[in-house]
Amino acid sequence: MIVDDQDFFTTMIRRVIKVIGASDVKTFTDGETAWKEYKLQPPDLVILDWEMRPMNGLQLTTLIRKSPESPNPFVPIIMVTAHREREHVFKARDTGVTEYVVKPIVPKALFSRIEAVIERPRRFVRVGDFFGPDRRRHKKTFDGEDRRGTDAPGQAQAAAPKSDEKTREMAQEEINNTFNPDDVPASGG
Repeated sequence: MIVDDQDFFTTMIRRVIKVIGASDVKTFTDGETAWKEYKLQPPDLVILDWEMRPMNGLQLTTLIRKSPESPNPFVPIIMVTAHREREHVFKARDTGVTEYVVKPIVPKALFSRIEAVIERPRRFVRVGDFFGPDRRRHKKTFDGEDRRGTDAPGQAQAAAPKSDEKTREMAQEEINNTFNPDDVPASGG
């Protein structure tokens, strides 16, 4: 399922996923229409944009992950968006997006994120209000900026990032590392 209100990107994404063997690709221009279809025929993969009306990509992700009407809350969701600011990347991650690709789309980047959800799927976790792919399987310690929600009782909450840090743009590789801190592609590259 592709959900994007821009025909150019829908066509490009469709071509990329057809090259890797997808045969039944449905496209929608908004989250509301896609949600209705999702409930009837849940796809194996959702690729969606952030900015759409009347329902945007984050709202659709929330419904897929948390609605009792969702037939498959575990479906991989790849967000394809022009938002590359750190605060947007973290918001998408914390909403339950599985992977994140910035526009303009580079087919290799999109393909690598599709490969990641197929070849190296993440287990899902429910922690407080969060439900989505677990990003914590690596053995590194966490700093305050990478925590979801609030700190445990009795711990001080991490200082909020500086506003210029929140709006700092991230490169695709840095975004990939945010979503998959321990990801080592099967091909080694």
